[in-house]
Amino acid sequence: MAELTIVFADLTGSTGLFEALGNSQAAEVVTRTTQWLGRVCMARGGRVIKYLGDGVLVSFDYNPAAVLSAIEIQNAHRERNSNLPGGKQMKIKIGLARGEVVEQGGDCFGDAVNVASRLSDLSGADQIFASESVINALPHDEDIRFRNLGPMDIRGKSEPLVIYRIDWQRDTPSEFQTMASSLETVGSPPSRLPSTIELTWHDRRGLFEATDMPVFMGRGNDAHFAVLDPRVSRLHARLDRRGDLFVLSDISSYGTWVRFAGSTAVIALRRQDCVLLDKGEMALGASFDDPTAPIVSFWFTNRSGL
Repeated sequence: MAELTIVFADLTGSTGLFEALGNSQAAEVVTRTTQWLGRVCMARGGRVIKYLGDGVLVSFDYNPAAVLSAIEIQNAHRERNSNLPGGKQMKIKIGLARGEVVEQGGDCFGDAVNVASRLSDLSGADQIFASESVINALPHDEDIRFRNLGPMDIRGKSEPLVIYRIDWQRDTPSEFQTMASSLETVGSPPSRLPSTIELTWHDRRGLFEATDMPVFMGRGNDAHFAVLDPRVSRLHARLDRRGDLFVLSDISSYGTWVRFAGSTAVIALRRQDCVLLDKGEMALGASFDDPTAPIVSFWFTNRSGL
């Protein structure tokens, strides 16, 4: 078995494309785009294992080449999209994992393949999610920025995995600068750990201590923080304290979207967990793309600073 980095890159928004262009032309655009994804990866030494209709599976011997390919894909695709109307735009979500892989009969198998697939599903449009094994294999001199999202539940894994988001947009500030030599400090919690989370929606405000957990958000009478919108489930999302971290779990019918202050990247949750960092916003029942979406702001404080 060889140790490889696996890249899953998937297109999102193809439904709108088919509606805008019709089946034949849209299928041609999707095929051209997935083949372009393959070419970008192959140019950096990747091997295309297979095309997946609206995605591609690629393996890399050299881990940094896999990460740089994913970054190049997102940057180049943003330029490709900039001249297209919204209905014809597709976004890309990418998952990366590294580990021992068996290549057989033109396919590949192994835990890294499964994790990369799950991370692609877990990530949102325009995002790159990577396993800790990918981050650990980055050399000291690669200028790659990432953010520690903390442990997340991954389907098929008995224990949560620590997940990282690659910050590929150079115009997006990030306090989590990379250097494999100082990995132990990347994404570390602040010296004064937050003990309180504050939530606001319109004129509604809630202040919750770590000892108040779990806290439920929703439009039902049982919710601790009420968001009265028909798209919000009666019990829509749950806040928990896991060790030193606050974790948001989507338990809704229509999903939850999260974005952190200082970043345009969005984490899409559908019956999944997300570690909350610093401050940001949650869209409940509708994505941030919908201007009418109910959006809850959150930020952390320390009891001594209240």
